[in-house]
Amino acid sequence: MYRIGFDVGGTFTDFTVHDARDGSLRYFKVPSTPADPSEAIETGLRGLIAEFGIAPAEIAFVGHGTTVATNMVIERRGVPTGLITTRGFRDVLEIGRQTRPHLYDYSIGKPPPLVPRALRIEVAERLDAEGTALVPLDEDAVADAAKLLGEAGVKAVAICFLHSYLRDAHEKRAAEIVRALLPEVYVSTSSEVLPEFREYERFSTTVINTYVGPRMERYLEGFLARLTGLGVPVPPYTIHSNGGLMSVDTVRAFPVRTCLSGPAAGVVGAAEVGAAAGFPDVVTFDAGGTSTDVSLIAGGVPAFATSRLVADYPVRMPMVDVHVIGAGGGSIAWIDDAGALKVGPHSAGADPGPVAYGRGGQEPTLTDANIVLHRLDPVSLLGGKMKVDEAAARAAIETKIAKPLGLTVEQAALGIIRIAVANMSRAIRSVSTEKGHDLGRFALFPYGGAGPLHAGAVARECGIARVLVPQEPGTMCARGILLSDISLDFVRSEIVEATEAGWPGIMARFEDMAAQGNDWLEASHVPPSDRTLQRVIEARYKGQNHEVQVRLPAAGPFTLDDFHNGFAEAHRQEYGYDVAGRAVEVVNARLKAVGRVRRPDTRFAGGDGTMPPPREIRSVHFDTGWVETPIYDRASLGAGQSLSGPAIIDEMSSTTIVEPGQSVRVDKAGNLIVEIAA
Repeated sequence: MYRIGFDVGGTFTDFTVHDARDGSLRYFKVPSTPADPSEAIETGLRGLIAEFGIAPAEIAFVGHGTTVATNMVIERRGVPTGLITTRGFRDVLEIGRQTRPHLYDYSIGKPPPLVPRALRIEVAERLDAEGTALVPLDEDAVADAAKLLGEAGVKAVAICFLHSYLRDAHEKRAAEIVRALLPEVYVSTSSEVLPEFREYERFSTTVINTYVGPRMERYLEGFLARLTGLGVPVPPYTIHSNGGLMSVDTVRAFPVRTCLSGPAAGVVGAAEVGAAAGFPDVVTFDAGGTSTDVSLIAGGVPAFATSRLVADYPVRMPMVDVHVIGAGGGSIAWIDDAGALKVGPHSAGADPGPVAYGRGGQEPTLTDANIVLHRLDPVSLLGGKMKVDEAAARAAIETKIAKPLGLTVEQAALGIIRIAVANMSRAIRSVSTEKGHDLGRFALFPYGGAGPLHAGAVARECGIARVLVPQEPGTMCARGILLSDISLDFVRSEIVEATEAGWPGIMARFEDMAAQGNDWLEASHVPPSDRTLQRVIEARYKGQNHEVQVRLPAAGPFTLDDFHNGFAEAHRQEYGYDVAGRAVEVVNARLKAVGRVRRPDTRFAGGDGTMPPPREIRSVHFDTGWVETPIYDRASLGAGQSLSGPAIIDEMSSTTIVEPGQSVRVDKAGNLIVEIAA
């Protein structure tokens, strides 16, 4: 039986296939198709089925990572959406937090609300901060609002009432009325999407969920039809932003949860692979064709966040804490008005792609620079499947960069790489040293097509001593899907002081969510023996505006004293101090229902015990100039073998550079461990 994970990226769609019979892993890549991502999925599945001789009926699991929802928000391609809200709160989306996107640049404005003011309609209803109904819901006003929105041609309606996270009766009834009058319209309520206080973030997250919902449904329908056409007998799972898997029905209801889908899978996979290799503390470095995503894993546990911006719109929900910058293989090199060389954030993407790909790209990119310096194979990529045009890349760099700056082509290409490395290193510091972590105790875990290519230079600049490169790093996000559990997050929001009187009520929130989580796991066909419930309390000192997280044990008692001790420790980690004796408020109780997925037993079959000769010797340009460099096929290297730089190790999905002065060894699982010279 086979388990298949695939991740749709901006440039490539990556596949990992696990054969449960012999434990082997196989990898596959095809160019992405941005106009319809499911087209690349079907093309890739057909290709790997043919290449690996897989019968579709033997596929036991399909999991995928998607950027469809994120791209719809970025490109403003959602459907016309309406909002029904409490009287007096029509402009919450527009007012926001009264913060400027850029403090000193008045030319940069906030993005327009996804729901224009004419489609934001107020109705009479009101709950107080305790959840008590002050004004009953005006059902006739809701019906009138639904009719008005229907006449305006909306395809989706968000319902967001004040304090509905405490009591959802008004939102539920309003949704019933809207669905009865507009049966073809997609409806979301904030009490379902995000039952949590802070109106702006709750409204924004619910509106985004509603805005992308109908088109996400159409994407899923087309995706499912393609799987059925291929004869795949199992329904697919989708990775969501907290690094877990959820069913198609859950994605339909909560598409906003997929906004960090692919990157989360890579971090989950890195945590598993790193811990198994003896590196529980790693900084992930996912450099693909369009962007670089970095995250921190301490003690084998990824860092999590509860909110982020998607195209400058706030989305609030538990998610893997990933910092994203516009630096990838397709990042375009350009000269600004002051004559300075820049790289990114705009990208050539999958279409047209870098100049060397021969698909019409005219602007030089980071990939073109690596091809010109022969760090990437100047003849072909993807194991020979993709031909590249070195001469075209060289001409683009010479015309657009080298001549205007008075440099040689090699100097210009080296400058492009150095600037990209500096940008990547700055992103790594933002999730590590800027948050109080000592990078000296972490290993760098690079993946994505461009990660291992730049990892040695990035590690050197950041002061990291070791680099751990997994097998086929260009498909790590797809592999991470095979290492992810089924999970869903629940939250109860109520501001209560953490005292002896209030503590039983706080614990009761977890009992309610535990019942809800077990019901969801039951519906997902997870046996009780494979279930865990992870509990977190978000709390703050009275008078503060933001919370820190206190993790509770998965089971067993957790006393008020335990909480206060855990809160003090978490506050010291986040802010560097704690205040003994000061009142603490509990804001949110969070529960993550997890259905454990059996991890695939894998084996490493690389090499035959003898050190192989290099596949070829190629002149490669490093910082010191052109150097005759051995090129190895990674599949030929066996466990325990080692070599000194300079060397280049090629595989289908990526290229690892071992710079002069560095060394590399292969561990028992087939990972490359690169030692960075002091």
